[in-house]
Amino acid sequence: MDLKNKLRHVMDFPKKGIDFIDITTVLQDAGAFKQALDEMKQMALSYGDFDIIVGTESRGFVFGAPLAYACGKGFVPVRKQGKLPYRTIRQEYDLEYGTDVLEIHEDAIKPGQKVVIVDDLLATGGTTLTNIKLVEKLGGQVLGLVFFIELSYLNGREKLKGYDVKSVVQFD
Repeated sequence: MDLKNKLRHVMDFPKKGIDFIDITTVLQDAGAFKQALDEMKQMALSYGDFDIIVGTESRGFVFGAPLAYACGKGFVPVRKQGKLPYRTIRQEYDLEYGTDVLEIHEDAIKPGQKVVIVDDLLATGGTTLTNIKLVEKLGGQVLGLVFFIELSYLNGREKLKGYDVKSVVQFD
């Protein structure tokens, strides 16, 4: 199945000039969602033995948690500031259209743990780089990055040099 054709484009969302790629059309199609997760699973497993999958609020949870289950690994959520109930470390970052803060529990990653970061979309790479910084602050080793969609024309890989990036669907 061509997953790229299953995605919906919503122009001018969340602001004028943005072509928002809507994943809900894939999520509501059981076969498409399964195929996306199966392909992402193979990408994650290609990194060899790892301990944890990290996913960012909120669409990173949609792919990261079931992927962790499918791989037999734990899942660690990264959330926006103030959403996690225990002590956290934080990292500020720039978005395509503003700034934000992400947090992770201070005990979520143990020193030396091998991590695969999963998200729905690689755009400019800012959110992913923030996840990498959080994982590395806790002593984790990022083995690779797995995305459902990559907007290659935004050059997110440039910001993530030195890290292995894999994606299921690319928009050039």
